[in-house]
Amino acid sequence: MVKFNFDGPPVGDDAADISAACHRQFLPLIREVVRDGVAAGWSEEDILLTLVELAWALYEKRRGEL
Repeated sequence: MVKFNFDGPPVGDDAADISAACHRQFLPLIREVVRDGVAAGWSEEDILLTLVELAWALYEKRRGEL
């Protein structure tokens, strides 16, 4: 599996591009999860939808704790 080294968030003038920085760091990991899931027989669509649902559930849980 891809080694995941999350860099710190952008600061200063680069802070406006925080979403792009997160995308760039997560994309290799997500691609590998999807590739390995498809190789194991799962549908790509099911994997991606599950990732979205999981991320949304984590987001909603965090919102409820604020």
